[in-house]
Amino acid sequence: MTTAVDLRAPLARYATLLHATAGDRHHVASPLGAWLLGALCAPAAATVGGQVADDLTRALGVELFTAREMATALLDDPHPAVLSAAALWLAGPPIPAVDEWIAELPVSVETGPLPSQAEADAWADEHTLGLIKEMPLKIRPETLLLLVTALATRVSWARPFTLVPAARLGASSPWRDSVGQVLETPQHGHDAFVARVPGIGDVAVHTGYATEGLRVTSVIAPAGTPPVEVIAAAYELAVASATRGAVDRRSLFDLPLGEGPLWTITEERVRTAAPGGREELHRAVLPAWSAFSRHDLSRADLGIQAAAAAAKHALGIPDGWHEAAQVAMARYTRVGFEAAAISAMMAGVSMPIPQDGVRRTAELRFGQPFAVVAVADRPWRDGWQPDTAQGAAWLSLPVFSAWVAEPTEAAE
Repeated sequence: MTTAVDLRAPLARYATLLHATAGDRHHVASPLGAWLLGALCAPAAATVGGQVADDLTRALGVELFTAREMATALLDDPHPAVLSAAALWLAGPPIPAVDEWIAELPVSVETGPLPSQAEADAWADEHTLGLIKEMPLKIRPETLLLLVTALATRVSWARPFTLVPAARLGASSPWRDSVGQVLETPQHGHDAFVARVPGIGDVAVHTGYATEGLRVTSVIAPAGTPPVEVIAAAYELAVASATRGAVDRRSLFDLPLGEGPLWTITEERVRTAAPGGREELHRAVLPAWSAFSRHDLSRADLGIQAAAAAAKHALGIPDGWHEAAQVAMARYTRVGFEAAAISAMMAGVSMPIPQDGVRRTAELRFGQPFAVVAVADRPWRDGWQPDTAQGAAWLSLPVFSAWVAEPTEAAE
């Protein structure tokens, strides 16, 4: 799909921005989940224009219309191995500017009234295969908008790893004494090689293939290489491997024999049908791992600040507050891989500072017969769309009415 191809370079750049804040700290993230958060605000930013639109365009790496189209292609036609979802929830009555924004969102984006914290947490749990139990943000009384994206996967390796002693990680590994067993690739169903990366040098690469159609690539570089550079290299190598692009694979016969920091190369005499009688065999040994991380998405270079400005403009609260965060988890085991991320942006208006004054309160008591009228309105789930031919005659039409003269017992 061309949409996915066009997004790879901007997403790789976006990933360097997001991962840079974590430095060398053990962490996991979903740059795509955060990118989608900004892309879903592209229609609102295009309406605002000016600096807001420019800032969001710069962060996303594509024009706003293109970002909207990409988000639609991804969310409305998800990959079978990746569960994806998004929602835009609002408090208060409908607002025309917000209606126009909602009309431009992918049809799969859930819309509706602002949920309670328990309901929002339940949504996160449901749309991450139970891997993330809570939203990264806590809904405040003054919250007017909550926009979220969810991505999750749970896959099994086509060929499970075998278990070997941690000593196989090498004499210089700081992990050889902290764990008892690690993972070794089987003969088939995995890929491993050494590649040369400009600016870094030779790196070791391993890719595990899942039966559901997901591949997970690991890249290790010489000690001292900044993590963000290794992550950038991993993005390039993973994409090149998946698309059969150019990869500068190193022949083992061009590397020195013996033990090095990242691999050990041995040589033996065998009978082989390999060209020129030079057979190369790769296997990988790596630890199982898991991570849970929280990321602040409020930095200007991630674009969420501009996205929030567009959302607040649509809400009519340009001076309101916003916050944005992502929680992500991943687990890499002998039999498979699972990961999930919830990215969320929230906006609202600050509550006024209390001051001395006078309050009057009216308690309205319906203590005698009263009337009730139910009037048809535009459905909220469609974002209170502009009037259309379908159902237009129902709008503002009283559908049910009643006179209440016999109350019943209120119960749970």
